[in-house]
Amino acid sequence: MIIVLQSNATEENIRHILEKTEAMGLRANVSRGAERTVIGLIGPEDKLQVVPLEVFPGVERVMPVLAPYKLVSREFKGMASEVKLGGTAVAGGKRLVVMAGPCAIEGYDMLLSIAKKVKAAGANMLRGGAFKPRTSPYDFQGMGEEGLKILKAVGKEAGIATVTEVMDPRDVELVAGYADMFQIGARNMQNFSLLKEVGKARKPVLLKRGISSTIKEWLMSAEYILAQGNYDVVLCERGIRTFETETRNTLDINAIPVVKQKSHLPIIIDPSHGTGKSSLVGSIARAGVAAGADGVLIEVHESPEEAWSDGVQCLTCPQFANLMEELTAVARAVGREI
Repeated sequence: MIIVLQSNATEENIRHILEKTEAMGLRANVSRGAERTVIGLIGPEDKLQVVPLEVFPGVERVMPVLAPYKLVSREFKGMASEVKLGGTAVAGGKRLVVMAGPCAIEGYDMLLSIAKKVKAAGANMLRGGAFKPRTSPYDFQGMGEEGLKILKAVGKEAGIATVTEVMDPRDVELVAGYADMFQIGARNMQNFSLLKEVGKARKPVLLKRGISSTIKEWLMSAEYILAQGNYDVVLCERGIRTFETETRNTLDINAIPVVKQKSHLPIIIDPSHGTGKSSLVGSIARAGVAAGADGVLIEVHESPEEAWSDGVQCLTCPQFANLMEELTAVARAVGREI
């Protein structure tokens, strides 16, 4: 249920509504826009049938939310959300957010060199994995906390915000102490205990789409985070599993406009995992920006053939710099900037 307030509604009106609805066992979430404030109610809405909310002072109208994802929906918030990610990075604004860096953190000097180069090329966030979920238990699993320490030090030295994956609810507090943004990987999109923990942590979250998940399931996972009070969520389309074997995954360009119709959350794309081939990353990145994506997440390594993981889909630093020039032109054509 959504309560749309009158433009002249007072803070006292809002407090009165919150007190009454919370007394009914409903959780209220206030969203203040430029012209209107709305209150989203989560809980057993049958209780509202005996309380006419329309008569409360300051209320303009009351509307049911038809989508199963309440807080994520465009019905709850009509305008697109902007999420500040740390430093100057913002997702959902006119300027695209560009996250770039290696799949895995391999050492301080290597990460610092890449950080400086991708920042110089126009990236405003550094990505790097300290915990790596791998299909094989024998593959490199990441440097763990030592990698997090390197990420934080490099971010400070290079003056760039950082994002890294968290895989376990028990590690949320640890990762929060080192990174500017959590990443929830495709394998953990429906790890609901983890989603609840990052929702409580009050730090921006990058939520990747599951490898076989529908858009509805993806948005429902985002709802878990927002339901805990954390509205700083950015969605990431990273490709889904189809019958096609020429690419690692099939990046769903359709998801970009669909998500923008259904949700106010920003959405970026990951063409590195979406294709699994460095030669295809540029084409899909340009297509995503043209389709309305709010940014890109791209794997970059100084020497992909020596990368500890996912080297086949990494761009070199010069290749990334060239791509940024191309993306700048595409962004300008659709009214955005990098």
